[in-house]
Amino acid sequence: MSSLYRAVMDSSVNPLRTLPAAQRFQLMLFLSVMWTNIFCLSAGAWIWYGELIAFHVLVSAGIVITGLVFHQASRTSAYLTYRHFPLKDGTARYDDVWGG
Repeated sequence: MSSLYRAVMDSSVNPLRTLPAAQRFQLMLFLSVMWTNIFCLSAGAWIWYGELIAFHVLVSAGIVITGLVFHQASRTSAYLTYRHFPLKDGTARYDDVWGG
């Protein structure tokens, strides 16, 4: 069960791991706000529409959006090269001063 949790919630394990830290944080924040809204709307919509329709539609929409974000992140990670990840000491990885 913990491996399933880490596959989605741990940004060092899920498909977002290859993105830079700032973009990874932004996507994880977006997904957390989205899931919070889904569960709040599901609890509120239960009163008006019944649990089966509202909850299942919102959760399935959340799963689809999360899957699309993870899929897009795994596709774009193939285009990242060593130039996207600077060294820890701040030095350049290449001596191309013109950025070409």
